[in-house]
Amino acid sequence: MATKFSICLWNQDAKGMSQYYQQIFNDFKLISENPMAAVFEMVGTRFMCLNNAVPNIQFNEKISFVLTVDTQEEIDTYWDYFCKEGQAGQCGWLEDKYGVSWQIIPSILGKLMTNPETAPKATYAFMQMSKFDIARLEEAVSA
Repeated sequence: MATKFSICLWNQDAKGMSQYYQQIFNDFKLISENPMAAVFEMVGTRFMCLNNAVPNIQFNEKISFVLTVDTQEEIDTYWDYFCKEGQAGQCGWLEDKYGVSWQIIPSILGKLMTNPETAPKATYAFMQMSKFDIARLEEAVSA
């Protein structure tokens, strides 16, 4: 029976990728590193990044990491860091410089989406957004 879940990332630069995430995640912990791989933990999850010997294997948005945060400042911090060399998407989605897809989501969204009165208004509001704006969400559901 499996007792632990880790995520394996294939990349051309395992060390560089681990250093990239170390710059943004305060809880980042490097577990091990060698010429073939880097193993690290961040946001309560263990990752193993392997140097990719097959260059045509790419990340895509079929798999994304959802990062739920409480404040607009946190949204802005992660969004700005990842988009600096990555690419912004719609509805909180973005792709970092390594092509890994992320969703930067405000924690209030769960509450808004489970309430039948606020869900349609919240949905309409965030469908107009690239980066989530908590104030705009709150304004939309109170209107």
